[in-house]
Amino acid sequence: MVVGAGPGGYVAAIRAAQLGLSAAVVERDQVGGICLNWGCIPSKALLRNAEVVSLFRHADEYGVSYDNLTLDFGKAIDRSRAVVHRLTRGVESLLRRYKVTLVKGSGVLKGGGRVEVTDGGGTLNSKSIIIATGARQRSLPSLPVDGKAIITSREALALKSLPTSAVIIGGGATGCEFAYLYAAYGVKVTVVELMPRLLPTADVEVSTALEQAFEQQGIAVMTGTKVTQSKVGQGVTLAVAGPKGAQDLRCDLVLVCVGIQGNVENVGLSAAGVKAERGFIAVDEQMRTSAGGVFAIGDVTGKLPLAHVASAQGVSVVERLAGKGVAPLDYSLMPRAVYCQPQVASWGVTEEEAAQSGRKVKVGKFPMSANGKALALGDRQGFVKVIVDAQYNELIGAHLIGSEVTELLAELSIAKMLEGTAREVGWLTHAHPTLSEAVKEAALAALGEAIHI
Repeated sequence: MVVGAGPGGYVAAIRAAQLGLSAAVVERDQVGGICLNWGCIPSKALLRNAEVVSLFRHADEYGVSYDNLTLDFGKAIDRSRAVVHRLTRGVESLLRRYKVTLVKGSGVLKGGGRVEVTDGGGTLNSKSIIIATGARQRSLPSLPVDGKAIITSREALALKSLPTSAVIIGGGATGCEFAYLYAAYGVKVTVVELMPRLLPTADVEVSTALEQAFEQQGIAVMTGTKVTQSKVGQGVTLAVAGPKGAQDLRCDLVLVCVGIQGNVENVGLSAAGVKAERGFIAVDEQMRTSAGGVFAIGDVTGKLPLAHVASAQGVSVVERLAGKGVAPLDYSLMPRAVYCQPQVASWGVTEEEAAQSGRKVKVGKFPMSANGKALALGDRQGFVKVIVDAQYNELIGAHLIGSEVTELLAELSIAKMLEGTAREVGWLTHAHPTLSEAVKEAALAALGEAIHI
């Protein structure tokens, strides 16, 4: 029994069915969860629109001219909802195909393997229960969300008309993606980040490169800055404090992107003996909760709030339930991706983390400005950077920024999984001209053997 049909829940249920287990999933809303309905998928559809708009704005570089360009953001929203609808139908079809029982309603644990489904769903029993209720956007005391002038990404993904100016609170993945989207459509954007840089957990060079790219796009970035007060009137006035002291920011809209909190309320955790800590369900490395036979996966655990991590956790749990030997997940190797332009992708340790741990490493780096395909595409920003163990040339970190680098990361991930080294990646013949050649050259650069730089 899975409570929640997001990317963790529905994947767990389908994999359980594939392994011969009887599976049911309880969902109070649409299948696919926040990711498919109000997160990953609709935002990526909108970002594709932003890329098209950006191409038009730089059309003269390609010898293309036009008159009277009009931008209809409402149609962009409609297109994103159409993409969502197609995928939700696809997930429902998959559940039917694998004979997974989909129960509509809210699941509440009652202990003893029982789950009560509200809205007339009755009580269901199962030997094993997986909680996959996800998470929601956090708010701040200084920024009370009203859904109109101060909003979260949930409201932003349904907003059909754009403001003239917007302040985005939070320079993580979500904040950076919306900053690029809004700026592409001509909104005056300011990003306010409490930490010293954008994407605070990313490699420092990557963060610096992204801040420079945003500056070129006309996006103002205020790092090391805290919002102390907000006032809604004719627009919104924010009092902020940062390196330049206290100042006021005025804008039409504030988008709050400051992290998430787990959906742990009204799930029956206490009745089932499931322990929560700091707003998330506590789990061990096998995703077991404090209650026997009850597991938790995805954002509700607070482990690493990414859709593909939730899916991996779900598969890991049900394969153990089916009696398969499964190694614990290594979260340091989970891929991370940000889909603004330039894109950012990474896994493993950063150069700074390696230095702090005292581990001896080699660093290989190759700029996209030296890559033929990137130049031909007109996307020369960014670089590929690999961190390699100095003794064995083992790949221990990958950090990329540039056009479509989220698609390039998997090559380095599979090399790591197969215990490959920078030598194998450097030896592999890559098609020319492709962006992937930058990966090969970065691996060679770590060995002091790069050809094109």
